[in-house]
Amino acid sequence: MTKLSVNINKVATIRNARGGNTPDVLRFAQDCERFGAQGITVHPRPDERHIRYADALAIKPLIGVEYNIEGNPKGISKSRPYGFIDLVKEIRPAQVTLVPDAEGVLTSNAGWDTVRNQDYLCDVVKEFKACSIRVSIFIDANLKMIEMAARTGTDRVELYTESYAREYPAGREAAIAPFVEAAKVARDCGLGLNAGHDLSLENLTYFHQQIPWCDEVSIGHALISDALYLGIEETIHRYLDCLK
Repeated sequence: MTKLSVNINKVATIRNARGGNTPDVLRFAQDCERFGAQGITVHPRPDERHIRYADALAIKPLIGVEYNIEGNPKGISKSRPYGFIDLVKEIRPAQVTLVPDAEGVLTSNAGWDTVRNQDYLCDVVKEFKACSIRVSIFIDANLKMIEMAARTGTDRVELYTESYAREYPAGREAAIAPFVEAAKVARDCGLGLNAGHDLSLENLTYFHQQIPWCDEVSIGHALISDALYLGIEETIHRYLDCLK
């Protein structure tokens, strides 16, 4: 079964809008696990506009499911004296997902160019794996980039699924086709496979049916939005049903 990792960034966005500790991000992470989520994902950015570095540190001892920390390894916190790599090495989560975010970007909007960044990614992957942290590289459904990602020593790649979600309403077969091909190449390269970005109750079932060997999906924006209507417990159950 493909695991569901809940990205809780949006919960922190709501908290930060008013200050204080409502909603409680730490309790929310624990509740997601209690309601059946098999992973928790956070994506701390240097400006800490949602998940803060302090949140990322505090969550680790509170959960028993897999912990996935996303981010740009070049990121430097504006509130703490160290950067993303230091944070991840201190926490030692089950997985780190390398995302090439530019500073100030609204949301992740592209995968790595694993040709141009080959040497850099090799060094970063090696550093994290030396700490026994599984590494995933965020990547477009580009066959060459996947093949070159495999050469970095990464354990997995995460397919950036925004275009699948965008094109799904117009024709799901055409929308999924490049992702099935990319997933097969990743598998042939010996890579584990994750996916994320704009996956939702509308399009997740079909994605899973076509790529059932996907190890994990990381979902935040759509899932938290659905929870406003359904409640977080019912929402997690519905997403898990999509993955059966």
